[in-house]
Amino acid sequence: MKPRPKTLAPRLLTEERRRKIAGLVTQHGRATVEELAMRFGVSTVTIRGDLETLARSGALVRSHGGAIPVDVVGPVQDAPLSIKAAQHQPQKVRIAKVAAQLIRSGETIILDSGTTTAEIARQILRLKLESLTVITNALNIALELSGPAHIRVLMLGGLLRPMSYSLVGPHAEQALAGLTADKLFLGVDGLDPEVGVTTPEPLEAELNALMIRVSREVIAVADASKFGRRSLSVIAPARSLHRLITDGAAPPEMLDAFRAQGVDVMIA
Repeated sequence: MKPRPKTLAPRLLTEERRRKIAGLVTQHGRATVEELAMRFGVSTVTIRGDLETLARSGALVRSHGGAIPVDVVGPVQDAPLSIKAAQHQPQKVRIAKVAAQLIRSGETIILDSGTTTAEIARQILRLKLESLTVITNALNIALELSGPAHIRVLMLGGLLRPMSYSLVGPHAEQALAGLTADKLFLGVDGLDPEVGVTTPEPLEAELNALMIRVSREVIAVADASKFGRRSLSVIAPARSLHRLITDGAAPPEMLDAFRAQGVDVMIA
């Protein structure tokens, strides 16, 4: 009897492969074309195409023979949500779990767009709450929370940013201006005690600043990779935050600088 041929594992979908590549580059600090081609079982030509696409989206930076993370070479660039979701995922889950424990039944909270806030939405589904109102400008978060009857989702309108599945602009600001919230969970792209919290998109920054103004408590959620990074648009100074939830790899000197400005720092 002839031995049965080995069944080849199905090739990863292109987007999934690129998401994993971005995660590997962030995790290890670099990756070569040859290493990636061997790991994913595709040609070096395919990998070079993947890296070029990821570089154009701002998810990584091309280097000779491979790629390095964006934060190694300079300011934060915007990247698709699918790429960001693969970066620092275990840390985001831990941060989200700590953040969700701060939510109380009957509250109104704001969940800003972002991958860490999307994790908070998933953790909310595990909470035993009688009622909760969630205001969000993120399509993916609204969809995540659309099922349970005890969760009321208030979706802000506005201009859709396909990169982040978020709605921004004057219409979103007008809708938010007449609301108030007990807590805001703010995802950020850059976090610096001198500059404050930043994001690559000016319209996103304007809406985030309004979210801060209508919220009684402002809670920033950011993994350690966000510290020391400065993006294009400043959302607010560090003193505007009430709490900051991060992971254990965050620079101690920066955490002390935030504490000095009255920010309660929580480590997940």
